[in-house]
Amino acid sequence: MSTLRNVLKIPELRNKLLFTLFAIAVYRFGSQIPVPGINLSIIKDLELRAEQGGVLGLLSTFSGGAITQFAVFALGIMPYITASIIMQILGVVIPKLEQWQEQGAVGQRKITQWTRYVGVAIALLQATGITYLFHTGGQGAFGGGLGVDLFAGNYSSGRFALVVMTLTAGFALLMWLGETVTQRGVGNGMSILIFASVVSRLPANFATVRAEKGWGAMIGVALMFTLLLVAIVFIEQGVRRIPVQFAKRQVGRKMFGGQSTYIPLKVNGAGVISIIFASSVLYLPVMISQILPAKDDNWAVGVQRWINDHLVRSTSPVYLTFYGILIVAFAYFYTAIQFDPHKQADQIRKQGGFIPGIRPGYQTERYLARILNRITLPGALFVAGIALVPAFIIGKTLGDSGGGQQLSFFGISILIAVGVSLETVMQIDGQLMMRNYDGFLDTSKARARAKTKAKSSR
Repeated sequence: MSTLRNVLKIPELRNKLLFTLFAIAVYRFGSQIPVPGINLSIIKDLELRAEQGGVLGLLSTFSGGAITQFAVFALGIMPYITASIIMQILGVVIPKLEQWQEQGAVGQRKITQWTRYVGVAIALLQATGITYLFHTGGQGAFGGGLGVDLFAGNYSSGRFALVVMTLTAGFALLMWLGETVTQRGVGNGMSILIFASVVSRLPANFATVRAEKGWGAMIGVALMFTLLLVAIVFIEQGVRRIPVQFAKRQVGRKMFGGQSTYIPLKVNGAGVISIIFASSVLYLPVMISQILPAKDDNWAVGVQRWINDHLVRSTSPVYLTFYGILIVAFAYFYTAIQFDPHKQADQIRKQGGFIPGIRPGYQTERYLARILNRITLPGALFVAGIALVPAFIIGKTLGDSGGGQQLSFFGISILIAVGVSLETVMQIDGQLMMRNYDGFLDTSKARARAKTKAKSSR
């Protein structure tokens, strides 16, 4: 409570925190407002279908329930995440994007601008596909079709275009809101919006488990929740410190340098990004399959049924294998983007530093790359285990429908929630430390210092 009081004492930090909470409230409010021109009676059917799991349960998880309301923010922030993946992959193969990446802040602004354009284009495609899907009644999708027309028989091209443009505009507003939170609020805006989406579904999921399986099952899930939370915090705080020594140099009559520091390499360097990227890739075929013309058990119905059985159900071997490989691959991919051993070794050499026992230059680069690969593997496997093992256990014990299917993304939700929370708390700690206040993560150190002072005074 003392740390929270310190946060509220600082006007700048207090305003950032209040603005972030306001943005989350706007997002949750927009997730409950249906788009104009639709049949509102379909909303109840969507909620019932989402409770049964399947494709609609997956979409509901990452939209914070907005898809079941067919709300203005039904697309969520996932099109932007998909666009970011595409731009980062293209940055490896397109020389112009690689040049922008090397231009610093100016190049990053250009990449961000193009990421917005790609995100809006993806949102437009997804909005068109979802609107068409619910207009045709979703035959073959969601396990047998919705049987309700989105436009209640009053279909027209104008209504269709209105719904599509409303969903796309909602995504654009949500993307702007996330970027504004990054600039004027606390933490990464996009991550906070995803955090709000996945956490908003947890209370309803627990209530569903209690209603279907009783208090014993809900208490068991809550205990698993607690154990996962402790394990995630432990791994997220894990750091491999690589010592770096800087040589002394004389400028005039003064000596400079000679201090020693370290390079912190996190065990889970990709954080929640790897699992968000993997979820986005898993999200794409699910969305595309629902646009296919499914009629009378044709090939499209078979594709939809296969995706629903193998890429959505948490107990499917295909789901476990494919999703696990995606998480590990994206963990290595994002870690390689964030930390380049060649650039880091070159920077250490230019600053007159060296790693004790390692020669500067190429040997340092090889040493850093070897350490990075060794610590990334257990971190990636841990993230994959958090995403898959709880989902598999819950799917086997509670079943693949109802509460069991709703909690199939249980580990993902906790990982995203804890990861985003830790990143946000660290940013708040940084702001407090700049003003000589103890942060949330430094309370134990503060107590130790207080005890030391008390003993010395005696």
